[in-house]
Amino acid sequence: MVEEALLTFPADHPAFPGHFPGDPVVPGALLLDRALALISATRGLSYEALSVCQAKFLRPVRPGQDVTLRWQDSGPDRIDLRFLVADHPVAVATLSSGLLPP
Repeated sequence: MVEEALLTFPADHPAFPGHFPGDPVVPGALLLDRALALISATRGLSYEALSVCQAKFLRPVRPGQDVTLRWQDSGPDRIDLRFLVADHPVAVATLSSGLLPP
């Protein structure tokens, strides 16, 4: 089953002045942090129970853009993520939901 949530990053977020001045983008670490927090909360896991196995950032996300996060199980202890802006992929990642590294 595919689950979905909407992420937003307001233009006044404290990450933007340093990432990058004059041409701000949402840091990849911020996208992943929001995904980990959301998925751990919806699944009743601790944040620390999830780890990022791989991530690929395809396009920049700008302040104020709505990002659709879709995730689904892809195997034992694996969760695939897709981040989309206006139905265009901007990042993909795979998480491990086990307590040990993959």
